Amino acid sequence: MVDNNTVMKSGRCIECGARETHGYSCYELFGFPLVWEHNDPKLYELHFWLVSCYMIQHPSNYTEEGYKHLVNLFIDAYDNNWDIAYILKKNREIVKSVGKITNPIPNEERKRELRLWSMTIEDIYLGGEQNAIENINKWKEQIRNDLRL
Repeated sequence: MVDNNTVMKSGRCIECGARETHGYSCYELFGFPLVWEHNDPKLYELHFWLVSCYMIQHPSNYTEEGYKHLVNLFIDAYDNNWDIAYILKKNREIVKSVGKITNPIPNEERKRELRLWSMTIEDIYLGGEQNAIENINKWKEQIRNDLRL
């Protein structure tokens, strides 16, 4: 299994800048909307966007090629308003041609760089389950805008 745990220093994720909130690391905050999805089929429809937003902000989980694939898929899906079935189809096609996607380097040895994003998983968590759909949609818009810079 891939180790996607984040590294928190001085109460912040050293990759996305999210603050430790209620004692939860950035990665632990990510677990909350994954659970909320099971309570709401409309929220589950945003699973691709939720996971992509989080993973784009944590590039150390990927090889350079794997990260480029994720970002390009996100941009293409967003800019072309692809439906989820088509996104997953395109992902399967691309993954066949990409070598290793996940970073094989042990988590504690990975190179990480801080990038301050306009919105992180912290915002999704703090907004709560009742606002998750609206906030994940905002997050994907913010990620797309941040990727333009």
